[in-house]
Amino acid sequence: MIESPGRVRLTELSACAGCAAKVPASVLAQALRGLSLPDDPNVLVGIATSDDAGVYRISDDVALVQTVDFFTPIVDDPFDFGRIAATNAISDVYAMGGTPRTALNIAAFPVESLGTEILARILAGGAAVAEAAGVAIVGGHTIKSDEPKYGMAVTGTIDPRRIITNGGARPGDLLLLSKPLGTGILTTAHKRGLIDDAALAPAIEAMTTLNRRAAAVMLAHDVHAATDITGFGLVGHGVEMARASGVALAFDAGAVPCFARVLELIARDVIPGGTRSNLDDHAIFTQYAPDVDAAHRVLLSDAQTSGGLLMAFAPDDARRALAGRMPAVVVGEVLAGPAGTILVR
Repeated sequence: MIESPGRVRLTELSACAGCAAKVPASVLAQALRGLSLPDDPNVLVGIATSDDAGVYRISDDVALVQTVDFFTPIVDDPFDFGRIAATNAISDVYAMGGTPRTALNIAAFPVESLGTEILARILAGGAAVAEAAGVAIVGGHTIKSDEPKYGMAVTGTIDPRRIITNGGARPGDLLLLSKPLGTGILTTAHKRGLIDDAALAPAIEAMTTLNRRAAAVMLAHDVHAATDITGFGLVGHGVEMARASGVALAFDAGAVPCFARVLELIARDVIPGGTRSNLDDHAIFTQYAPDVDAAHRVLLSDAQTSGGLLMAFAPDDARRALAGRMPAVVVGEVLAGPAGTILVR
């Protein structure tokens, strides 16, 4: 049994890391195709639009926002892994405009071979983020597994009249993104020994930063639609917004922020499996301008973990949100159809 968590590289215990472990969107769509949708009128947001969380009305003034997220280690430090997983799970509530309230831990862990000290550090990282977000951890469930996995089921509250979905984007809106891209590339590079801890540190800082501030600013400035960017990448989650809204989205590749060294690493073919799966899925509905280089095409499909919010604002509201210290940049705009199309220019 392992006695010291410092002797273990958690990322070597799993084939896929973080949100790159998600089932590809096209495969998931096939699995969900036969499921019937709930006919309860209190289900205000369900699975039909691939939104970030479900919303269930309790009264005229209160609805529950519910989500669950868990994944395999994306970094080696157990405390940081716990922090990233918790931040990622809580983000879905922020993306809907809700306030996170409670959480249940979800953990799978090889206790026979690794003992409990590492698991305790993972849970402590999650608890630290929950405390910072004002979330009470009220329980959880743990199973034995050869691959470590951790995450949370999070419940929040929201005013049923102020739900932010991914289906409200309107032609003419500007698209704002609140975090840089490239976490999939950097964590893969670190796992392969191609970058050091210092080069990975900015990505860890971003992945452990709550989307709370961006959510508060978007609510204050009449956002039309929002979603958080995780395992399907900017293009993959963008197309969910486009389909739900009945619009097309255009991304300006050069305006999309990314972490240092990401484009260089892509050019060296440092591309995680989840990102490659995304590229295959995205080719069906994405049109690239001829001058968009290969590295930026990969970047926009990179499988993110605990990424930023993609938000659609009317132009004047976008400018006011940015003036109000919205931690975001303009990365594109919403176009009138064909619905569910992504343009990268």
